[in-house]
Amino acid sequence: MEQSNRYPPGDLAIWIFILAELAIFGIAFVAYAFARMYNVELFNEYQQHLDRRSALANTLVLITSSYFVVRAVHAIREDNSRLCIRWLSAAMAMGALFLLIKGAEFAHHFALGINLSTNTFYMFYLFLAIFHFMHVIMAMIILAAIALKARRGGYSARDHRGVETGASYWHMVDLVWLILFPLVYVMH
Repeated sequence: MEQSNRYPPGDLAIWIFILAELAIFGIAFVAYAFARMYNVELFNEYQQHLDRRSALANTLVLITSSYFVVRAVHAIREDNSRLCIRWLSAAMAMGALFLLIKGAEFAHHFALGINLSTNTFYMFYLFLAIFHFMHVIMAMIILAAIALKARRGGYSARDHRGVETGASYWHMVDLVWLILFPLVYVMH
């Protein structure tokens, strides 16, 4: 059964899960926007304490990782498991780099005594950033499981739904960051 032309790609269950995840993030983003609307000065002041260069670097890291995942899907569609595994490994390396950069940012804030109780801005910032951080970890675990199955010959040009499923989740995590980055770090 040829699967390369399936739409949406991957398993339907992941799309239900992705929509649920996007709804949760969407509600959090709307709550952030409303809280910001009533505390503009507070949000503007504390937003300036965030490391925009690290956030921009992380944006580039995640965009690159998504490119690597696209290449992995393309490789398995061409029945090249070894190349698929390499691209998935590169995407996971980018995910690890994201976690290191973000972890350093968290460590800086925590060392200053900043936590969810510091103020409304930091409550939203830390909630959104940590929630996203956990999603990156989960996406990396998914990609690792896919790479392991690919290494064992579990995917082919004819049967690669699992690769597309994992790729879809990875792209959702990146999409959330592409909303979170300007919302929290850039917009005034």
